[in-house]
Amino acid sequence: MAETGKRIIFHELLTPEEALNKVFSIVKVEPLGIETVRIEESYGRVLARDVYSRIDVPPFDRSTMDGFAVRAEDTFGADELNPVRLRVIGNVETGAEELPRVNPGEAVEIATGAPMPPGANAVVMVEYTKRSGNELTIYRSVTPGENVMSAGSDVMMGELVLRRCTVIREREVGLLAAVGLDKVEVFRRPRVAIISTGNELVSPGNTLGPGKIYDINTYTISHAVRALGAEPLIMGIVKDDLSEMRNMINKALGISDLVLLSGGTSAGLADLTYRVLDEIGPPGIIVHGLKVKPGKPTVIAVSRDGKLVVGLPGYPSSALMIFNIIVKPILARMLCMGIDETKIRAKLAIRADGARGRRALYPVGLVDTGHGIVAYPLPAESGAISTLAFADGYMVIPETVEYLESGDEVEVTLFTHQYMPANLYIIGSHDIGLDVLIPMLPGFVRARVINVGSMGGLYAVKRGEADVAGLHLVDEETGQYNVPYMVKYSVNNAVLVRGYLREQGLIVPRGNPKNIRGIEDLLKDGIRIVNRNKGAGTRFLLDMKLKEIASKMGVKFEELVRKVNGYYYEVKTHTAVAAAVAQGKADAGVGIRAAAAMYGLDFIPLGWESYDFAIPINRLEKDSVKAFLNMLRSSEFRDALSKLPGYKVPNDIGEVIWRGQ
Repeated sequence: MAETGKRIIFHELLTPEEALNKVFSIVKVEPLGIETVRIEESYGRVLARDVYSRIDVPPFDRSTMDGFAVRAEDTFGADELNPVRLRVIGNVETGAEELPRVNPGEAVEIATGAPMPPGANAVVMVEYTKRSGNELTIYRSVTPGENVMSAGSDVMMGELVLRRCTVIREREVGLLAAVGLDKVEVFRRPRVAIISTGNELVSPGNTLGPGKIYDINTYTISHAVRALGAEPLIMGIVKDDLSEMRNMINKALGISDLVLLSGGTSAGLADLTYRVLDEIGPPGIIVHGLKVKPGKPTVIAVSRDGKLVVGLPGYPSSALMIFNIIVKPILARMLCMGIDETKIRAKLAIRADGARGRRALYPVGLVDTGHGIVAYPLPAESGAISTLAFADGYMVIPETVEYLESGDEVEVTLFTHQYMPANLYIIGSHDIGLDVLIPMLPGFVRARVINVGSMGGLYAVKRGEADVAGLHLVDEETGQYNVPYMVKYSVNNAVLVRGYLREQGLIVPRGNPKNIRGIEDLLKDGIRIVNRNKGAGTRFLLDMKLKEIASKMGVKFEELVRKVNGYYYEVKTHTAVAAAVAQGKADAGVGIRAAAAMYGLDFIPLGWESYDFAIPINRLEKDSVKAFLNMLRSSEFRDALSKLPGYKVPNDIGEVIWRGQ
């Protein structure tokens, strides 16, 4: 503890990273509890639990256009010179509950957003039709699924729609509403007490006396706290008086989760902050100065009940920069969220000197010249208040660099414009196993999943856009999965990593009323199927099976599929297949066992498929990719995946099974 009248000596300066590591090793910094809020009050809050959809969105096949619901097959070949004529048998409006069945040669007038009637698989826009009484003339053909949004094509029942620790904003609340939630569990906002210290400070609105300045830090820091989603508690100004400061800090500790002071942390005779902060322990002060300029006198203390107190510099721009590098990571952990920062590249306008063994933090103003961004270093230690008005962000000169010259490229961290890029892009075929794996990844991994199908993922890897792509593509000639496609499409910049096995089969109604036993039964009269979209691995599997049957029968594949009622009825997800069967729109469809289980449907196994992962070779050393592979190989993931219906874990999961040349 410092004695009265003696100057503070900084015994051990730490880098910001060392300081945070010390904080996190002494104090358990984590979310502070869970509360339930209505979704209209959830803006900026952080989800405390994963959110799974209890419905398909949309919950039924719906028209995306005003027009006529038809069987697409009935319109093939239609054009201006050779129109097709169908009989209109009814009308369907939005919200309709009783729907007419569309048989060959029939059509139903339908409104945008209305449910598709059974038997119909496409909508002809009204602009391409002419109606006379109950006779409809069609001047343009449609393909199966055209102008139709399939059940579950937006969100699947059972799908993980929002992950724990997601910040709720306008897009996320739309998802919550879409799946029918009116309340949501969120983490409690940390309460952050804010104290400004100094005899010279006066609150805005009061008259300034000689030698006085208005308090700025209370308001800049409180807004920075609020921008992160925490709750600022403005305690006011405390004078340089030992008793007054002690009482204020103890009061703040009693009503808050974190205390922030500004000013009173330098080595001057009048600085009393260190004395008070050492009294609140043990342990008291744990960080006593940083290897940064400005911000060297930053102090961090821990009270006897484990609460943190951070002393920030007095100059407003310096306080805001230290807030960004020290306080923001602490609050991010208390909120279970990533650090939202935008970093941009710019060229330095003028020379900027380093700080001789300390990390220099320069507030900068940015100018768009039309030919690029230029960064102007602004005074950080002069106390110039205008620095805040002109500073767009700050740049860093490492402690090992003496100076940066005009024209050097620098990275600028913006004070505003929240943005958190992903560091693991998973593009390809969606799978429930990924929804199990991703929440198990370490906190530094920010995964973004983009579901474009197996072929889409293959191309994304080849172009270097994806870090990981899930594939389940079966080769017709060999029956082998994925490897033949890596070779065929010359994905030589990547490796293929063994994933796991999923059971594919026919999804049929409970009790299997049509007594379907295999693919051959799909050719029988009275049986209608639902198919997957082109490019889907499941579509590849069905086509392969149908080609085998066509070969045995001595007919062409194209001729055979015309006998499969519903072959052109396409949906984009496994649960959309199950939804179509559950809603009576189809008697069968190929999908995974897990989708059948979600809907309580029967399942006829066709075999096991390999769901593997293509990864660009130059991403294998990326930290987030290494974390993905480590979790893929872990016993924790093996155990969790094995509990899902229709999944198996091979012994060589996570091993490279093919490498590009």
